[in-house]
Amino acid sequence: MISYPLLPSLTNTLDAIFRPCYYLPFRKNRQFVGRATILESLEKKLFIEQSETVALVGLGGIGKTQVALQFAYSIKANKQEYSIFWVAALSEASFEKAYAELAHKLGVKKSKEDEDVKDLVHYHLCSEKAGKWLLIVDNADDMEVVIGSKGKHGIYQYLPKSESGRVVFTTRSREVAVAVAGSDIIDLREMTQEEATAFVKTSLTRKELLQDEATTVELLRELTYLPLAIAQAVAYLNQNQISVRKYLGLLRGTEQSKVSLLSRGFHDRTRYEGSQNAVATTWLVSFAQIQRSDKAAASILGFLSCIEPKEIPRSILPEVEPEEEMEHAIGTLRGYAFLSQRGDEEMFDMHSLVHVAAWVWLESEGLIEQTTIDAIRHIEKAIPPSDRTRGEKWRGYVPHGLRVLNRSSRCQIAERYNLFMKVGLCLDLDRRFKEAIRCFEAASQWRRKYFTEDDESRLISEHALAKAYLDDRRIKEAIEIFEHVVAVEKRTLADEDHDRLATEHELARAYLDDRRIKEAIEILEHVVHELARAYLDDRRIKEAIEIFEHVVAVDKRTLADKDYERLTTEYTLARAYLDNEMVKEAIQLLEHVIAMEEDLFEEDDPDRLVQPYY
Repeated sequence: MISYPLLPSLTNTLDAIFRPCYYLPFRKNRQFVGRATILESLEKKLFIEQSETVALVGLGGIGKTQVALQFAYSIKANKQEYSIFWVAALSEASFEKAYAELAHKLGVKKSKEDEDVKDLVHYHLCSEKAGKWLLIVDNADDMEVVIGSKGKHGIYQYLPKSESGRVVFTTRSREVAVAVAGSDIIDLREMTQEEATAFVKTSLTRKELLQDEATTVELLRELTYLPLAIAQAVAYLNQNQISVRKYLGLLRGTEQSKVSLLSRGFHDRTRYEGSQNAVATTWLVSFAQIQRSDKAAASILGFLSCIEPKEIPRSILPEVEPEEEMEHAIGTLRGYAFLSQRGDEEMFDMHSLVHVAAWVWLESEGLIEQTTIDAIRHIEKAIPPSDRTRGEKWRGYVPHGLRVLNRSSRCQIAERYNLFMKVGLCLDLDRRFKEAIRCFEAASQWRRKYFTEDDESRLISEHALAKAYLDDRRIKEAIEIFEHVVAVEKRTLADEDHDRLATEHELARAYLDDRRIKEAIEILEHVVHELARAYLDDRRIKEAIEIFEHVVAVDKRTLADKDYERLTTEYTLARAYLDNEMVKEAIQLLEHVIAMEEDLFEEDDPDRLVQPYY
């Protein structure tokens, strides 16, 4: 016969077994706003679709920990039959510490000295007596820590599996997310503008600063709606009591100012003690992980930090062999959300704040100078010739070339000034003359310092600079340089040399713009004659005839019948006619030349163009 007094004892025993237990390292974040869709997705996957494990993946600073914390407190309030546990998985040490505290909370104790507390917690949570539970594994970012490496187990072997249990991982690494959760992955993106604005309103102590709504929106856009960046900005505003506009001005100031601002840490009671709170340093751990595990990805990351963060053509990236390794390297950077691809295009974007952080990382590692030099040399080789048929390609490269040039003043290498020339020529072709001038000035100044005045590369840079000056209507400066280049080329190049003719033609154009007509005409006559003669020598007779006919037509309007220069041109044109079997035209011109020469020269005069026997 059953004794009824035993029933309360049994009830107490069951209560002791199934009473929920909570281990959460942070108090509820009272300033948490938004993220409703993500929270709903987590609940749906875990409690409706019955997924045992879900990974919440996103960029560092995107708010994964805060979303997980909010979710944990929501489950605590609405599903009171669930115990809730939290472990930090950034390192083996942090995981062991969390499991030791969890063991104490659960009342799990060693029975033998050599027992591993991690095993004991694992066995307990796998057993029925643990009841229903939710486990948050936060900051599971390092594949080696989570899964392990050769001959070494990761923390994953100590994570419990139970039909009564649910696990949420937060991670920056898509590789880790796939390894632990398969396809049960939820991507966390930046806040919406509405969420970000609400976050600022709840966090800012001086609410009157929000009266300038337009500036607040500008600031949030500049911070890319990244929760950590917004939290850092609000902390700065609260502490220094400056306006939103002033903070925005600092953020948009010099690169040094921006780095300094984004490198300032701040206290946040909802983040781990000792963690990197500053935006510019929050990704340093991830950079170090990439450097250890994927050298090719680390190399590309360094290159990306030297160029513009937006509109990055795939073709400008340093090549990695074999191709599969290149794909894996890009996949690694995309997996950390450092790089995003534009649909199906061969075009990428880098998160602008990660871009700043990557530069800080290179500086901390002492790699700035060598990485910049490598980037200069690579882009200098990669930029195609600046002809219009390749316009789309070089236009995509120019902003990146300019970026690396503007921040590499300490790198005094020849390739830097070759890159200045290439970028300048592209800009000049696009009629961006003022920007082209800055490039050509830099190249010319450097080459004047290191090369003799007759060096071909120095003359090319001076010619390009003078031409850009002329196109920018800086005529006097153009003439000064062109006169110098022409003087050098007269000493070093033949009359018919193409480079010399091109320079003389530009000088003539400058003289015309300066209203120095006679000097211009004198040069142009020389240029045209030499060019036409070059065509004749190259058997390009039709092109030579076209030029000479034009010159003869001009001479007829401007010169007397007996002018020797006019007769010389007509004689040369007649010879071209003969070479082209245009006999009638040749005879007509030669008869005119002979008639004029009879009045000018004696029959045996050596200056006669047509000798009497002809």
